[in-house]
Amino acid sequence: QVQLVESGGGSVQDGGSLRLSCVVFGYSYIPYCMGWFRQAPGKEREGVAVIDSEGSTRYADSVKGRFTISKDNFKNILYLQMNSLKPEDTAMYYCAVDSFTLSEYGGSWSPGDFGTWGQGTQVTVSS
Repeated sequence: QVQLVESGGGSVQDGGSLRLSCVVFGYSYIPYCMGWFRQAPGKEREGVAVIDSEGSTRYADSVKGRFTISKDNFKNILYLQMNSLKPEDTAMYYCAVDSFTLSEYGGSWSPGDFGTWGQGTQVTVSS
């Protein structure tokens, strides 16, 4: 059974940093695409960043240059380093995984492409 467990969320000031972690249990398939998504109250879930088994990454325009996605393949942990955080980054952050590569989807990625999700970790950025 595949299970994703996020951690690392918290409350920070505007301009602060956080690193989110997502431990992946029971998923060792190739190919894969793993990503971070977020959902603020009253808004739809949106993609933040993804990484696939070919090493390709994609970022939402709103986080480019501030966030970095990475994966420790030995430990099977997905990370999201978030720097220069802004109040508009406040949301519940989720990790997700599915068996495709970005090249298969023409580089596109959306929440509906992913079938397995974690429970989320809250990030709050205050001004």
